[in-house]
Amino acid sequence: MQPPDGIFEQQTATGIWDRHASPLSILILAGVLMLALTGLAGGQTSPTITKDLGAASLRIKTPVILRNGEFFESQIEITPNIRLGDAQLAIGSDLWRDITINSMIPAASDEHFEKGAYRFSYGPLAAGETLSVKIDGQINPPLFAGTAGDVALYDGDKLVGRQKLAIRVLP
Repeated sequence: MQPPDGIFEQQTATGIWDRHASPLSILILAGVLMLALTGLAGGQTSPTITKDLGAASLRIKTPVILRNGEFFESQIEITPNIRLGDAQLAIGSDLWRDITINSMIPAASDEHFEKGAYRFSYGPLAAGETLSVKIDGQINPPLFAGTAGDVALYDGDKLVGRQKLAIRVLP
């Protein structure tokens, strides 16, 4: 069979890779899958940070690697060793920069901003009683590279302790 006019033998000849996927594309796909499996691109289980503050223990479970625009859930548990007259959870404004908080359950009895932190008052807590707060949020598009700040516990105006927290944000 003759090729059509203007088509030459080199254009119709097929080599071993001419009709198959390039091995390079398969290697790139495998690399992306391996990166995803390691958890370096986000999506892994949220770590739990536990800190003994003396008068209370603070437990924070939140993702530390997120993607831009992603929804996330954080859980904070406060268990006092002594009675707290007014347990206040304080989240540093630096930590929540360019993050939208959609809900906090249970709702605080009082919310205000003081000394660079959002403060949420939950009233008195007896020794051994656990307050569990669930926070749902979303990373806003301007946030790139990450954010860091403090999560602190106050008994009224008296600082019980604080824990530093950093969240890495990927594109």
